[in-house]
Amino acid sequence: MVHKLKLEELNRIDVETFKKTDKISLVVVLDNVRSMHNVGATFRTADAFLVEKIVLCGITPQPPHREIHKAALGATESVDWSYEKDINTAIENLKLNGFEILGIEQTSNSIMISDFKIDHSKKYTIILGNEVDGISDEALPNIETFLEIPQLGTKHSLNVSVCGGIVMWEFAKALK
Repeated sequence: MVHKLKLEELNRIDVETFKKTDKISLVVVLDNVRSMHNVGATFRTADAFLVEKIVLCGITPQPPHREIHKAALGATESVDWSYEKDINTAIENLKLNGFEILGIEQTSNSIMISDFKIDHSKKYTIILGNEVDGISDEALPNIETFLEIPQLGTKHSLNVSVCGGIVMWEFAKALK
């Protein structure tokens, strides 16, 4: 008979073990994401896929906060994160550390994520923008490649945390 697994049957690692576990070469940058629920959901997804780090920029709320914690379920304790007020400073620091900068945005030259070849020898940063305005205009010239998620319905956007989850999963599949 099939049964749902209980928490103790899932063999989850603790925070200390998570910190020591090898991560995928992916940093997620949240650029002026205003919703604490989206921030928390991004942390939770980053934990699930062993993302290296999250960088919060601009007006993006920072832990600790009750509303972030509600969605993150403790992932703000496991996933490394930092805050950088200016998105371009964050991008420059990541470039200096060898990361390829990818914007998740619908642009005149974006490519479908399904057509993007993820290279195991590279380190990647994905930038997710504001819920209404997307990635900051001042950051666009500093982004090397723009990726887009194919969408087939009448809407032409996804919730930022859903978008982040899809992209993190694509990178986790390819890099793990």
